[in-house]
Amino acid sequence: MEANIREGKLNDITHLGLRLAVGVIFLVHGLGKAANPGFGGFVNSLGLPAEMTMPIILAESVCGILLIVGVLNRISASILSIIMLGAIFHVKKAENFTGQGSYEFDLILLAANLAIITMGPGRISIAHIARKIPRYLH
Repeated sequence: MEANIREGKLNDITHLGLRLAVGVIFLVHGLGKAANPGFGGFVNSLGLPAEMTMPIILAESVCGILLIVGVLNRISASILSIIMLGAIFHVKKAENFTGQGSYEFDLILLAANLAIITMGPGRISIAHIARKIPRYLH
């Protein structure tokens, strides 16, 4: 017996689960930042212009929604990977892997986004159902 995960239903469910988990996390974080009036000051304290507040919020929220529904997943996961690299190296300065101010959660999200980039959205997605979106953009 051999387990053929690549073409089975388990693969489709795994793709969906990973996309949903990552998408919901980023959507909730993006909406939380939008509701936080002090987020602009936090971004400014990092040495970034306060005008970066809205692009960060939109990137997390919109890309999270796109991951959930299964459209433009590779592009969305690429954008979110860049955000995670910024969180690890610019915000948390990659100092503490665990503990206070750690980047372990950010690293897990980065790895999940990289997995989505390589695997694509899977068959349980709008991109697979529509089939009009070029495969490299899935």
